[in-house]
Amino acid sequence: MRHRMAGSKLGRNPAHRRATLRNLVTNVIQHESIQTTIARARAARPLVEQMITLGKRDTLHSRRQAAAFLLTPGATKKLFADIAPRFASRNGGYTRIIRSGWRISDGARLAILELVGYKLKKKEPKKKEKAEAEEPKAKEKEKEKEVEVNA
Repeated sequence: MRHRMAGSKLGRNPAHRRATLRNLVTNVIQHESIQTTIARARAARPLVEQMITLGKRDTLHSRRQAAAFLLTPGATKKLFADIAPRFASRNGGYTRIIRSGWRISDGARLAILELVGYKLKKKEPKKKEKAEAEEPKAKEKEKEKEVEVNA
């Protein structure tokens, strides 16, 4: 019989499992999107939703509960300052799991665990800025060479 067998053990002892889930939840709150295995994503999802619910309450007690679970003070601040107000009018369903293929090394099924409304921020190419900054320097060097040649 499978009575009271809810949740996955994730192949770890209880302390290691709790640490793994705390790391996953902290990273989801900090980065708003992480890639992990489907089993870990499914295990971490209710905990992320619980943290966001604590953030929506925004009492001293809920702040202390969230700070006790999350690993970094920065994650706690972001939860209460940015994430919780974003979901103030939403009653649950703060996260989504998107299946994203298989891991190359061992073939594990991967998933992206992200907050609803997360948009990937495109990074500006830094090479253009460096190239533009180097062009005036290159022109100055060429002028100096011309001056030396003419002299």
